Amino acid sequence: MSSRFLPVAPGEIATVVTHLEMRARPGPRPVQPVPLRLKRWKAPGIDKYRALYRRVGEPWLWFSRLAMADEALEAILTDPAVEIFAVLDPKGIEIGLLELDFREAADCEIAFFGLIPQLTGQGFGTWLMGQALGLAWRGGVERVWVHTCTLDDPRALGFYIAQGFVPTGREIELLPDPRITGLIPRDCAPHVPLIG
Repeated sequence: MSSRFLPVAPGEIATVVTHLEMRARPGPRPVQPVPLRLKRWKAPGIDKYRALYRRVGEPWLWFSRLAMADEALEAILTDPAVEIFAVLDPKGIEIGLLELDFREAADCEIAFFGLIPQLTGQGFGTWLMGQALGLAWRGGVERVWVHTCTLDDPRALGFYIAQGFVPTGREIELLPDPRITGLIPRDCAPHVPLIG
């Protein structure tokens, strides 16, 4: 069997997306206390939401919510089946984002999960995942799922697997590079070459 190379046009980026799921609530795990707390955002304003989304995701080229029309984003943020949480540091500064989507029956998608890059690798992600799973597994939920991609922190896929998620599929996604379209500054994500 020979390999195939798929060309990526100038101005585009390619990423391999991995879908993962959990079909049963995990047992309790010891988690170290952290100086962070989770705060529910009920229908946050678009600007406030996008500011935190940028703070957490811009280094990894998160841009889907930046490209989305305001009306479409507002419909998600105000949907009662979508729960949004900010992670706060001891001073009350928003340094992380958790978004749970219950719009599909019996499913909870961890739609967005992340901390500012300065906090990764310190055990805070394990704490946040414990919070996420505690909130996600509720009556009627039979599957919790998440996806990550090769544009994300290189440790993300291994982290999700270590938390009990099982990979179920992969896709290649081609996207306009948000640094070229102007959604994200050109100097973001230097680990992804800017071509175009």
